[in-house]
Amino acid sequence: MGAEMDIEVVVAYAPAARQVCELRLRLLAGATLAQALQASGLATMYPELDLDHATVGIWGRKATREQLLRDRDRVEIYRPLRVDPKVARRERFATQGARTTGLFAKRRAGAKAGY
Repeated sequence: MGAEMDIEVVVAYAPAARQVCELRLRLLAGATLAQALQASGLATMYPELDLDHATVGIWGRKATREQLLRDRDRVEIYRPLRVDPKVARRERFATQGARTTGLFAKRRAGAKAGY
């Protein structure tokens, strides 16, 4: 087991907004994403985190737990969304009003709303 057989990965989890926990791990070459999650110890640090069902990815792209890791990969554990982005946008649009946002902010003189 020499240093040439090891890989270094970072496991990242954000338990709350503006709070990030990053752990650097050295694993054997050929390690999977599931092995990195197990080695991270995040399940004991954050008991509310269900690693078996959490959505995970590597460098911002969803990945399976069987995915082989490469040196300097960043394993990310994603929290579920609390609000659907489409619903949030609709609510912001409703509170800001149609005439002051987006495409409707600039209107030609004499034109109807929305044009």
